[in-house]
Amino acid sequence: MKKPNIVQLNNQYITDENLKKRYKEEENRKKNRFMGTVLVFVMLLFILPAYNLVSSYRNLQERKDEVVKLTKEYQSLTKETQQEKLLVEQLKNEDYVEKYARAKYYLARQGETIYPVPSLLPK
Repeated sequence: MKKPNIVQLNNQYITDENLKKRYKEEENRKKNRFMGTVLVFVMLLFILPAYNLVSSYRNLQERKDEVVKLTKEYQSLTKETQQEKLLVEQLKNEDYVEKYARAKYYLARQGETIYPVPSLLPK
């Protein structure tokens, strides 16, 4: 194998050019390191608000689910309250009270026999 016929000159100009090249490379490394640091910092600045946004959205969805649940519960309680008010009004009638006591508590007059029919029980 043949050796190349290239001879490197070692004069002041070559040394200065090599030194300039090293300085430029070092400056580029510093710039790249600085830009990397800035990039990481910017990413952190965006990550924290994004996390807070996602957390707030999740919290909002939980609240919406809770509102729906409480609305259904309110409707069922309103319906139950109306039924109770209706029962109170009906219990003011003595005939209904007698019928209710006979059906629900199996009360009977002396000499009567009671045959309960579940579908006829008052609610």
